[in-house]
Amino acid sequence: MNVREAVHTKRAIRSFDGRPLARADLDQILDAGRRAHSSKNQQRWAFIVVEDRERLRSLSTVGPFAGHIAGAAAAVALVTPDPYGPDAPLSILWDLGGAAAQMMLVAWDLGVGSCPATVYEPDAARRILGFPADMHCEYVLSFGYPADAAALTAPNRAGGRRPLDELVHHERWEG
Repeated sequence: MNVREAVHTKRAIRSFDGRPLARADLDQILDAGRRAHSSKNQQRWAFIVVEDRERLRSLSTVGPFAGHIAGAAAAVALVTPDPYGPDAPLSILWDLGGAAAQMMLVAWDLGVGSCPATVYEPDAARRILGFPADMHCEYVLSFGYPADAAALTAPNRAGGRRPLDELVHHERWEG
């Protein structure tokens, strides 16, 4: 699969088949995040990998839309310095988004589904994951082999994305 194909076919997968991820697949997914662009090459991120079933269930409670984490084979918590701190550059979350996107695209290429979850309960995330007080977790990615393997090759839904001419402006915002 080439990158363009992965971008055009990837979809959020929230239901997984229960198999553990192959170690080689998980390592490739994590390495994709490690290799992501980073402002001034600061790499201000850490990844906490969760595969323990009970911890995955606990982690699924950190936000109202995080339930998919409970059934995942693995979750990756994305941890950074506080992106809202007084001296925090805007690039922290930009860099983290790049790492997350690369992990999810490589996962898709490997036949592994994924879905991001926003952390609405940061204290619960800290308690479950044990990251230091000077770090912050805004997002958790779930990974697993799709419960329905057909999801990997299903055609895109009609009308699923706005046409380019509705969102692209050339040179200036006109109309």
